[in-house]
Amino acid sequence: MTKIKVTIEGGRTLVADLVDNQATQALVDRLPLTITMDSLYGREMCHRFGRSGLPADQAKETGYKVGDISYWLPMGSLVFLYEQNGEVFEQQPLGHFEGDVSFMRDLGTVAVTLEQAN
Repeated sequence: MTKIKVTIEGGRTLVADLVDNQATQALVDRLPLTITMDSLYGREMCHRFGRSGLPADQAKETGYKVGDISYWLPMGSLVFLYEQNGEVFEQQPLGHFEGDVSFMRDLGTVAVTLEQAN
């Protein structure tokens, strides 16, 4: 399993385990990567790559767990899910964070750097 380090503006660092699929491989191929993420809907941090930003051959209608990392196809969005609201949506699973992500609910728009973990 591939691990990435995610550093959020302000000094917070998390490690995530990525699942093995084409979408995560395409993401890893772009690392290191610094993006801007916005807090949306009271549940997720989001960066829009744009439509077809990552391959999504294993997308499915499914729920999620707090700490999941997913790719939402319609807007080509990388999302970090930090709050549960029970919604089910079409998504390509990418991975899951180790540790607590609840601090994300207090973020607005932040720079986020993704890189391979050692």
